[in-house]
Amino acid sequence: MYSPQSLHRWGITHSESMERLAYSQALRDPMAMERANLLNMAKLSIKGLIESALSFGRTLDSDYPPLQQFFVVMEHCLKHGLKVKKSFLGYNKSLWGPLEMVEKLCPEAGEIAASVRDLPGLKTPLGRARAWLRLALMQKRLADYLRVLITRKDLLSDFYENSSVMVEEEGAVIVGLLVGLNVIDANLCVKGEDLDTQVGVIDFSMYLKNDIDDYRSEESRNGQIAAILDQKNYVEELNRQLNSSVHGLQGRVDNLEKSNSKLIEELAIAKNNIIKLQEENHQLRNENTIILMKAQQQLEVTQVDVDVELDTYKQSRQGLDEMYNEARRQLREECQLRQDVENELVVQVSMKQEMDLAMKLLEKDIHEKQDTLIGLRHQLDEVKAINVEMYSKMQTSDDGMKQKNDMITRLEEKTNQITATMKQLEQRLQEAERDRWTAEDGARKFKQDFANKADSLQKQIAQREKQMLQLETDLKIEKEWRQTLQNDLDRERDIVAQLSAEAQQINGLKKEFHRLQDENSQLKGICEEQEKALEELGCKLSESKLKIEDIKEANKALQGGQVWLKDKEATHCKLCEKEFSISRRKHHCRNCGEIFCNACSDNELPLPASPKPVRVCDTCHALLLQRCSSNAT
Repeated sequence: MYSPQSLHRWGITHSESMERLAYSQALRDPMAMERANLLNMAKLSIKGLIESALSFGRTLDSDYPPLQQFFVVMEHCLKHGLKVKKSFLGYNKSLWGPLEMVEKLCPEAGEIAASVRDLPGLKTPLGRARAWLRLALMQKRLADYLRVLITRKDLLSDFYENSSVMVEEEGAVIVGLLVGLNVIDANLCVKGEDLDTQVGVIDFSMYLKNDIDDYRSEESRNGQIAAILDQKNYVEELNRQLNSSVHGLQGRVDNLEKSNSKLIEELAIAKNNIIKLQEENHQLRNENTIILMKAQQQLEVTQVDVDVELDTYKQSRQGLDEMYNEARRQLREECQLRQDVENELVVQVSMKQEMDLAMKLLEKDIHEKQDTLIGLRHQLDEVKAINVEMYSKMQTSDDGMKQKNDMITRLEEKTNQITATMKQLEQRLQEAERDRWTAEDGARKFKQDFANKADSLQKQIAQREKQMLQLETDLKIEKEWRQTLQNDLDRERDIVAQLSAEAQQINGLKKEFHRLQDENSQLKGICEEQEKALEELGCKLSESKLKIEDIKEANKALQGGQVWLKDKEATHCKLCEKEFSISRRKHHCRNCGEIFCNACSDNELPLPASPKPVRVCDTCHALLLQRCSSNAT
């Protein structure tokens, strides 16, 4: 490992006091010594990279040695104190986990992470981390990204130990040194480079040559020797760790090679067994073909002998065999028929009992459905009667409304006429009172001014009095007429009040009529639903009738409706009328009971008496198919 004194002789640390403090802490804590050494190595690599790049004077590429050493040092710094995670293949330390978190903390790093994930040649997390470091350096944002990462101690605690470089103060110092790399322009080809299998070993010769040339005194040489020894110890420790890891990997490789050799041997044994089995199979097939050929030859010979013997035997005992076979066949047929008849009888008895029960249940259902139909019809008649009554009431109320509206219009016209006449009479009364006042004023003036003309004035007064009497009589007549008109108006007002009350009643009747219309629509809906229910009941009744007809037919068949023709009575087929013989056998139709040949009765259908398909003739087959199609429709 590096000692702080040797690094101080190289001129890297800030002050002697800080070196002594760091050295004392390093002696007490090995992790602190590793952090100090990694910090010094980072300073050396960054300083050497900046100086060489400035002297180089152009864009750096991937093959530049100081740049490669910088990435190796950064990889060691990021690996320091990294927590071990378990996986299927063993224990694993991955740099890609904390670097991938930068994408969430800094959105600008999302482009780098996406391009790293899209690189086709990268298969390991270490290779992705190396590619990420190179892309961040090309963006000149490596210091910014790592600064954002080290500020979040809570996230780093998931990936690093508490005494690692990234968690302690050395990480902040390294990030501060990385800011100086922004003056460097780098053009790195990440796509074609094999970053998964690179070995990250620090080359100390780059930093030792310059130091040896600079310091030539004995003290510097002694310090340099001590530094070299420290570096040697550090390299040896790294070598031991690498050797242990190599030995472990070598053991795994040996185990895998052993298992692979075992599998290859087993595969070779299996292939040999397969070849042997194939050869045995081929031999067995050849033997089988030979045996088959021999057996066929023997069978042909024996077949010829048997044919000759059969010919002679048939010629000698053909008649006896025919009679015996015919009798035996008839006996078998009769036994079979008897057994079939007994089975059918048992089945028919059970079917008859079930049909009786089904008939009773169907009759009960039919009676109940008829009662419900009668009730529904009564309800339908009542609803229709209510609808007719409501319609008649509606028509009468409409007629009464029309008459009352006509009377209201007439009364309004009369009231208008009466009010017009009353206005005219009031005007006349006002004019008469005006004339009276004018006459009285004239009389007073005449009495005062023309005392001498009394006779003439008396005459005029008499005339005026007569006029006044006439006017008073007219006024009385008008008052009486006005009183009669007032009485008529009161009567008309009473009539109008009565008509308004009747109009309110008519409005109530209208509301009731609308309500009855709504009830009528509801009843119509109920009636339609009941009609649909009646239609469904009719369909069910038709289906039940068809079932009853089928049950009746089955019952008739059970009661002996079908005639089972005997074998002796039939000598010819009923359809084709061909004569029965040994080759043309007799067959009973299970539906009609007649006897037919095999060609005319080669049909099978399930009957009501037997659920299993039985033999029927062509005519019964056509009738039953027609009946099934009509029931289905």
